[in-house]
Amino acid sequence: MRVYVPLTLPGLAAAYKAGELAPGPFVAYAVTPGLREWYVSDDIEELEYAALGRAAAASLRLVAGDPAAERRRVVLAVDVADGAVTADPEGRGMEAGAIGEVRVEGSVPAKRFGAVHADADDAKDDVSAAAAALGAADLGDDDAQFTVDGAEDHELLWFGVQEIPGLIG
Repeated sequence: MRVYVPLTLPGLAAAYKAGELAPGPFVAYAVTPGLREWYVSDDIEELEYAALGRAAAASLRLVAGDPAAERRRVVLAVDVADGAVTADPEGRGMEAGAIGEVRVEGSVPAKRFGAVHADADDAKDDVSAAAAALGAADLGDDDAQFTVDGAEDHELLWFGVQEIPGLIG
């Protein structure tokens, strides 16, 4: 199963240097029954893109929580055994933040890393503003939500795993 793990650049660097994503369990996003119901599509590419988008939103929250992290959303796509994944691990159903959420048990070795998706440099200002506005957006501030949505206007770029050293500097 392909899962999308929200990270920051320091988190990606740590996983790369360790040769694995560890320790588990950790939260990721995938095509789950709940995501299929929410997105209402049978097109697997569209569903995978929706799961990636959910992971990008979670990455923004990680960026907001780490003032030292570069203001870029980062998502690591990894392949894991179906049995290593629990869909809707907190039992939140169709709650907005839980759609597509999975818990990955154990560690994931680097040989299972499929690709990295990350913001381009030109997204940093919007991602920074969105990270700063998250709290107000969560409280229902429409202007803050507009700012958060501005980060989502940036498509994440695709990077092969061999490009990780260049990403993490």
